[in-house]
Amino acid sequence: MKNTLIAIVILICNASPGYSQKGFLKLEDIWASRKLTAKTVSGFNSMNNGEHYSKSVYTPIFKIEKYNFKDGKAIETILTKNDLAFKGDTISIDSYEFSADENLILISTNTEAIYRHSSKSNYFVFNRITKQLTKIETNEKVMYCQFSPDNKQLAYVKENNLYLYDLATKTETAITTDGKKNSIINGATDWVYEEEFSMDVAFAWSPDGKKIAYYKFDESNVKEFNLTYYGDLYPKEEKYKYPKAGEENSKVEIYAYDVSSKQNTLLNTGKDREYIPRIKWINNAGILSVQTLNRHQNHLELLFINVNDNTSNCVIKEDNNSFIEITDDLTFLENGKQFIWTSTRDGYNHIYLYNVDGKLVKQITKGNFEISTYYGFDESKKTFYYLSTELSPTERYVYSITLDGKKTNLTPEKGTHAASFSNGFKYFIDTYSSYGKPYTCSLINNTGKQIRVLEDNRDLKAALQEYRLGKIKEFTFKNKAGLDFYGWMIYPPDFDSTLKYPVLINVYGGPGVQTVTNDWDGGNYLWHQMLAQRGYIIASIENRGTPGRGLEWANCIHKDLGKLEVDDQVIGSNYIKSLPYVENSRMGIWGWSFGGYMTSLLMTKVHTQFKAGIAVAPVTNWRYYDNVYTERYLQTPQENPQGYDKNSPTTYAKDLKGKLLLVHGSADDNVHMQNSMDFINALVKNNKQFDLFIYPNKNHGIYGDNARLHLYTKMTDFLINNL
Repeated sequence: MKNTLIAIVILICNASPGYSQKGFLKLEDIWASRKLTAKTVSGFNSMNNGEHYSKSVYTPIFKIEKYNFKDGKAIETILTKNDLAFKGDTISIDSYEFSADENLILISTNTEAIYRHSSKSNYFVFNRITKQLTKIETNEKVMYCQFSPDNKQLAYVKENNLYLYDLATKTETAITTDGKKNSIINGATDWVYEEEFSMDVAFAWSPDGKKIAYYKFDESNVKEFNLTYYGDLYPKEEKYKYPKAGEENSKVEIYAYDVSSKQNTLLNTGKDREYIPRIKWINNAGILSVQTLNRHQNHLELLFINVNDNTSNCVIKEDNNSFIEITDDLTFLENGKQFIWTSTRDGYNHIYLYNVDGKLVKQITKGNFEISTYYGFDESKKTFYYLSTELSPTERYVYSITLDGKKTNLTPEKGTHAASFSNGFKYFIDTYSSYGKPYTCSLINNTGKQIRVLEDNRDLKAALQEYRLGKIKEFTFKNKAGLDFYGWMIYPPDFDSTLKYPVLINVYGGPGVQTVTNDWDGGNYLWHQMLAQRGYIIASIENRGTPGRGLEWANCIHKDLGKLEVDDQVIGSNYIKSLPYVENSRMGIWGWSFGGYMTSLLMTKVHTQFKAGIAVAPVTNWRYYDNVYTERYLQTPQENPQGYDKNSPTTYAKDLKGKLLLVHGSADDNVHMQNSMDFINALVKNNKQFDLFIYPNKNHGIYGDNARLHLYTKMTDFLINNL
């Protein structure tokens, strides 16, 4: 009876456009305004000395100011709106960076996003000494513009070629000339490197500025994928190279360009490799470090290549029975004799110190916890800084540890922290949050002392007091093998343990992402609270295959992606169903991306577990996803066809029982809408009814033009009607 009354009240409330009640969250507050958006501190650009930073100020007029870290006082105006006047117009700044001597500022404007990380812009250079603003005349927008170490030249990518631009003569020199769309890329990456290796800038100046190392991608034999954009009389088609599982990759080579002689040299990176996910110059300008990876991504080599004679030396080999994750944790010490490296070789990601000949000097961190982020090494204090799961896999804390092993938790407040350090590691900005508590951003010194609070989201915290929000609690449970699992639940504000409540589970469940973390979850947290206000319990369960708990926990999914993850979600949802206040016939699940995959699989393969599910942008057949990601976990379809098919939602479409809402953006360059279309065909073939919504021209994030408000309204209505 109670549940019936709740459903009636909800339907009446949603049927009345003018409905409002103090204490109740509204979708418009969450997704259409910034009333409930948490602020963070951005735009702090540490200056060379580590004592000052620059920051853009927009009121009352735009300017860039120089501040003291210690007291936050402005001590110099670096640039004003008047300095941005050019040919009768005032240019806007999308981003800026200083030259090595901080006398020049490189300004990007009119920036256009390309994929997840990549973009192209127009560029200007402002001279702080002469106060002169100069446009970089490149005829069109360019990518990844960078100063040379001597501040005399720029390097950038244009039309798939790498160029130099002399600031004194204003002349452009082509380093490469063979670049061609969907064929040859110089100095930038192909789509799959950008997406899966999180790299897009594919060139690097040597420390002395005499050479540039760069990538050449030959993607001629990579198959194309078409995206269709609607809105004109004839839809526009965009073609790009996307290597699906088992298909051919780009052929990748590394070159060194000599700025003086203008000669390009193909470097010896070896033959027994498929990928080159990282390059980095050693402080010795003649040596380039190159990381290579085989197709299975379980054998990594760190090579040191002397670009003067093209000799190559393998310094470290990493082997894993499953797969190796790529990081940016390689750091070379100023003495040129040692480097820092992170590895999971003892079962957890830890920090190691090596000599340049590959001899291990010392393992710096040890224990059954993960180094989530390595921030760097202060050579003057012989101290490392990092982010760790040492206290809990659901939390993150910033630590320092000295070379002789003295360790300090610099951010002991319970929850999730992240740091952004100044040059020299004297200060860092700590971005902290916990369940239900928006971010607090503080300036902290390297001993852990708080200098001052930079942003406390006071207005948002006051606004949240106007709403009746439910309590959020962590819970744990064990499977039959005795493994511990973590989860959280948001309870209705007027929770009564003698009554029964429907449950909605939020799932991601895939590699690299945790949903059960003690932090502020922004819009999703507020939407979950809105549903809790309307009588739902919201929960999330962390399954195996996710980060934070070591190699065995993360890599046990190898060659069987989806199997253990689904098993764990079933065990977790059964635990929730066993609670006396849960209406176990009314359990739903929703997720996005890998979470959409998990939702689709749980609604079909485990077809009696959930009454309703929402799958946003799901992978439904791993054969359709990119090869770097998919083969890391499943190897190729040719080698492991069963691994692809037995955990594909499409395979089990005939078993769908509950109500399913399927959502996709038509221009999703990441998880192609092909996944949903294939799933739809299987559902139709088996006469399975479902709801579908397509967002035209939207990518994997489905945002812009009110799309988020529309999507969350649709999902809310679906849950009210079906759960």
